[in-house]
Amino acid sequence: MKKKLRNKLSFAGVLIALGVVYGDIGTSPLYVMKTIIEQNGGLNTISTDFILGIVSLIFWTLTIVTSVKYVIIALRADNNGEGGIFALYTLVRKRGKWLIIPAMIGGATFLADGMMTPAVTVTTAIEELKGMEIFHRVPITSQNQVIIITVLILSFLFFIQKFGTELIGKAFGPIMMFWFGFLGLMGLYNLSFDWTFLRALNPYYAIKLLMSPQNIHGLFILGSIFLATTGAEALYSDMGHVGRGNIYGSWPFVKVMLLLNYLGQAVWIERFRNDASFQAMSGMNPFFQSIPEPLRIAAVLLATAAAIIASQALISGSYTLVSEATKLKIFPRLKTFYPTNFKGQLYIPTVNNILWIACIFIVFFFKTSARMSGVYGLEITITMLMTTILLYQWLLSRKSLSKIISTLIVSFFFFIEIIFFITNSTKFMNGAYITMSIAFVLICIMFIWLYGDYLKDNNSFRRHYVSLLAFKKQLHDLQEDDTMPLYTENLVYLTKVRDGYKVRKNIIYSILDKRPKRARIYWFVTVNVTDEPYTSAYSVETFGTDYMVNVQLYLGFRIDQKVNVFLRQIVNDMMINGELKPQPQRYTTIPDRQVGDFSFVLIKEVLSPETQENWFNKFVVGTRLKLQKFISPANWFGLSYSDVVEERVPLTIGRLPVERFKLTRVDKTEADDLEIEKEIDINDDDNE
Repeated sequence: MKKKLRNKLSFAGVLIALGVVYGDIGTSPLYVMKTIIEQNGGLNTISTDFILGIVSLIFWTLTIVTSVKYVIIALRADNNGEGGIFALYTLVRKRGKWLIIPAMIGGATFLADGMMTPAVTVTTAIEELKGMEIFHRVPITSQNQVIIITVLILSFLFFIQKFGTELIGKAFGPIMMFWFGFLGLMGLYNLSFDWTFLRALNPYYAIKLLMSPQNIHGLFILGSIFLATTGAEALYSDMGHVGRGNIYGSWPFVKVMLLLNYLGQAVWIERFRNDASFQAMSGMNPFFQSIPEPLRIAAVLLATAAAIIASQALISGSYTLVSEATKLKIFPRLKTFYPTNFKGQLYIPTVNNILWIACIFIVFFFKTSARMSGVYGLEITITMLMTTILLYQWLLSRKSLSKIISTLIVSFFFFIEIIFFITNSTKFMNGAYITMSIAFVLICIMFIWLYGDYLKDNNSFRRHYVSLLAFKKQLHDLQEDDTMPLYTENLVYLTKVRDGYKVRKNIIYSILDKRPKRARIYWFVTVNVTDEPYTSAYSVETFGTDYMVNVQLYLGFRIDQKVNVFLRQIVNDMMINGELKPQPQRYTTIPDRQVGDFSFVLIKEVLSPETQENWFNKFVVGTRLKLQKFISPANWFGLSYSDVVEERVPLTIGRLPVERFKLTRVDKTEADDLEIEKEIDINDDDNE
């Protein structure tokens, strides 16, 4: 029923979709035509067929990549209404462990390429104010001023994230509806000067342009054409926010408005391409020049608002993507806040700060929107390729399609996207190496987190794991031992309980050896992240006792993991069912309180110097443990205000250390005969 409701079409849903989903692709008309003309040498180098070919390529790119691949096919691959590369991965991960590789690469490149969106869109909009007279004054006269204003806008945008953007979010839909309507009207206005340009929809002109000698870049012009569809992946990723039905209902309107605007810009270029004043204009942008002069200031303001909305959608989407990767255990846990009650709205300070620094750096480094556009799009082609690989596995899992048909469909898209990737690869040396480096770092972090976890849990399983059943009597005796002070009513360890009720040995060591911890109940809690995004369930195993409980929490990857809250509900449920004795509290501010206090023990591991393992595995595990220093499990599991104890324990992976030396006892006479290079005195300040 929930899935059907999400797929239901409604006007309110369409309005929200316009504000959330289409920010990136909806601001593409600001810079696509401008970038193509500048990279081909300017207005004086193009012909009518060249202009027709540009629009034809844009139309068919939007049709093949966005409409067919994403809207018609990818939106069907939803994980209980959720979309995006990680949601797609959860649908197919049982088909092969190797599928985590394209998921990680696609997620990292999506985040890295998205860092360009706020910078390029806002800069493009503000650049149009340069030299423009406003109230008989020209407030912006240089590119440095454009940069400063852009940086201020972006900084303000990232600053307000901590307060939540619920009110701004409600305004996104109407503003973007007005924006797309404006795009379509301006396109119709310019298209009315030459309706024959509708012939650009014929693919003949697209093919002709690719082979035309006037196209100085040949096939590589597709690298700039691709900018028109960079928001397609975001369209799929944001499906969970608005529902598939609302995207189906809104995309035809968006596509028509975009196409009309591109056609209108094409007609304007055809009319004025031989005008010397426009040929000599620095940074000439056909989008703004095609707008009548009286409306241009309003157009700049509207474009700035649309650019901010596109940026906001990207920022929020980045939070969601990182959160999903974390809950799938392929990314470190980061402190997460929920500033409002708005569904799905979260704030991750670390991600916010990194995005802000990256965007500001990009603005200062590239300085102009032309240079930014020239390197924009390489990473998203990689994301699309990775999505295609996962989509192929999804199609193979569907019984309604044969393997031959699935292979033909995917091969077609893979071929198209390989061409886009090759043509965009030229952007690497122009500056795309910056965002590619960011993507590489993200992939390394994901790999270290995933492989390091494998080495920790699997490479040394037998000697690091013990069965809870083997210590059942000792825990009973400790729990009943009145000579030991009561450590807490409920002692909780967050740990993975494996088959055979096995837990890490250091947990039992913490209870019995390090400092015997007497408690009424010993809790061993495992948080399992499910493929279904909104699962909230649990199971319990008491081992036939009322003092040992293994809790398995099953939480969807979009559910906040507030273990403290969930655990109190579980205790109440078990007391009502008679599985646990009440824990009446004598001193409490809560009347008739029957649940005692909780103490959570978090164990932090440190790589032991005795580890006998190759240098690469030691590096991976060591780096993973260092990354954990920046993570607060207490915050992640909702324990910020709970009683939390952290204990450090050594971790040894790989082979057990070989005992090479054994001390031999000697008497005083024999000791005097030993040659001593230096006698070490711990109180001697000269000792290093």
